[in-house]
Amino acid sequence: MTHQLPNLPYDYNALEPHYDEQTVRLHHDAHHKAYVDGLNNAEAKLVEAREKGDFALIKHWERELAFHGSGHILHTLFWENMTPNGGGPATGLVSEEINKFFGSFEIFKKQFSAAAVAVEGSGWTLLCYNPIFNKLEILTAEKHQNLTQWGVIPLLALDLWEHAYYLKYQNKRAAFVEAWWNLINWEDVNQRLNSCLG
Repeated sequence: MTHQLPNLPYDYNALEPHYDEQTVRLHHDAHHKAYVDGLNNAEAKLVEAREKGDFALIKHWERELAFHGSGHILHTLFWENMTPNGGGPATGLVSEEINKFFGSFEIFKKQFSAAAVAVEGSGWTLLCYNPIFNKLEILTAEKHQNLTQWGVIPLLALDLWEHAYYLKYQNKRAAFVEAWWNLINWEDVNQRLNSCLG
């Protein structure tokens, strides 16, 4: 079964003015698609290696599998985590959990934003549920295939690779992070958290 580039859950221009149409189109149609294509290629090469019994390039193809698979998963989450006319404080269960583990939404937002701005080079900032610790965590993944805790389930993802924001925000990452708070789809985040705690 090959992986497919998912359609956006809204029009390319629907996140304006916070996220511009040109960047959304390029980010989804070119960058996300490259991860899907890379994932399909890596999986095909691993099937070929198993069929031939030739594992000389196993390290390369396993790295490709991790890199492109993680890129596809996190980009899909990133798109679904946003919605036109979104944002505002967290709602529902995720609001309760944020207050429990971070003290308040305002403190959570400050910590998440600071973590996002501080990511070195390319990477992600994520709100995750850790089922082992039974708590929410803010984690950064500077290489998206290398998460910093095993077993966590990402609930909310912010892409901080330059391709995610450079056309509109150029090197002003903090401005992009601040604008992104206006787009969060808290209903989607709540559905993900409910599935974890179900």
